[in-house]
Amino acid sequence: MKHASAGRSTRAIHGANVTDAHGAPHLPIYNTTTFAFENTEALLDVADGRVQGPLYTRYGLNPTIFALEETTASIEGTESALAFCSGMAAETALFAHYGRDGIVCVGDAYGGTMELLGNQLARLGISTTFLLGGELDRLEDVLGDGAKLVFFETPTNPTLGIHDITAISELAHRHDAKVAVDNTFASPINQRPLELGADLVSYSATKYLGGHSDLTAGFVLGATALVEPLKGWRKSFGSTIAPETAAMLSRSLRTLVVRVRQHNANAQAVAEAMEADPRVSRVLYPGLPSFPGHALAAKQMSGFGGVVTIELAADAATTVKVVDRLELFTLAPSLGGVESLVTQPVTTTHYDLSPRGTRTARHHRVDDPPVDRPRGRRRPDRRSHPGTRRRRTLSPVARRVCVPSGRMGTGPILEGGRRRCADATRARAPATICWRHTTPPPRSATNCPRPTTSPPPST
Repeated sequence: MKHASAGRSTRAIHGANVTDAHGAPHLPIYNTTTFAFENTEALLDVADGRVQGPLYTRYGLNPTIFALEETTASIEGTESALAFCSGMAAETALFAHYGRDGIVCVGDAYGGTMELLGNQLARLGISTTFLLGGELDRLEDVLGDGAKLVFFETPTNPTLGIHDITAISELAHRHDAKVAVDNTFASPINQRPLELGADLVSYSATKYLGGHSDLTAGFVLGATALVEPLKGWRKSFGSTIAPETAAMLSRSLRTLVVRVRQHNANAQAVAEAMEADPRVSRVLYPGLPSFPGHALAAKQMSGFGGVVTIELAADAATTVKVVDRLELFTLAPSLGGVESLVTQPVTTTHYDLSPRGTRTARHHRVDDPPVDRPRGRRRPDRRSHPGTRRRRTLSPVARRVCVPSGRMGTGPILEGGRRRCADATRARAPATICWRHTTPPPRSATNCPRPTTSPPPST
């Protein structure tokens, strides 16, 4: 690892060993698919791994990708990084290789991850046990049944729950299981899972690492012996990052440290302001002393991130009005960019989880059959629609509004999302908003309309 003794800002700029033959300070984009060799022996040296060098871009053997991976590994403080075309592509390769004997997913997770684990992978014979954050006492029993991969986010999407990386890793290792942590909501600047005992760490680089809402990418990082087997999955899945995206991401990494520090400061200010507002019933932010996981977060994190989740003392329809009235916050999914965003998970990151799907993802066990439910954006029938009595089966995640939130797929979600929120009003569902930003707190952030109905009862 180059400049191993240097600080993270230095490594973010000078962390790559690959240099330009013509003296450019940063490696140019090699947007070629293939590379030529002087002779067959030279070709076979690269193909057999005896010499690191370019060969074919889909394999990840491209100088622009090499430079990105070396820089990212240097920032993380580990041996190897593998760059993918998205965070979901990174997780798919991770689960495909290390999850074949069973996966344990602890706590809340991004909706796309829940869908992958609870539906698609189950159809391929890869089983997942989902444990709630408060069910860690069951982890040892599940590991005793043979599961070999423990996966979790910390902080989680979107409730920002904190899990003890060291304690979970020690327990998993006693059962010869690997531990993978999705560190997207923290970033390598705020948290170092590998130093706390995890075996692998994954990222949606679309968020803080990219930082400008203009690229999609993902990573898996760790010891070379653990990361190397994922290369074959990346190659066969066709999920290698493009050189153009790799170059843009390398650019973004050079300012990662200063951007994340500003995220931390601004989110802390917003969280404190929201906590003091009587129209806000609850604020979830690890940097607040009132946050349930604050002590653990302070122990294993050096900063608390740019995502704030708030729950309004209002119904879902009123929460939609609050979101729509914001002036500086853009209504959009994702997080980690330089702009401030607001999003409601029920309309974005967890939209594809139906009431039944949300419940099943939380209680699906190893021996359960795969979930079979309708796909797509079709209007749900009244038997499973959030506006009916079955709405009460939704998890708290699906009832929150976030004003930053997490990774999600693309698609025309606004109309359907509003319909869900409007219908959920009849069930008096609590509403939550998540804030993500880098800009100072806007004046309009505290100008929330007062609830048009009395606060909903706790559920």
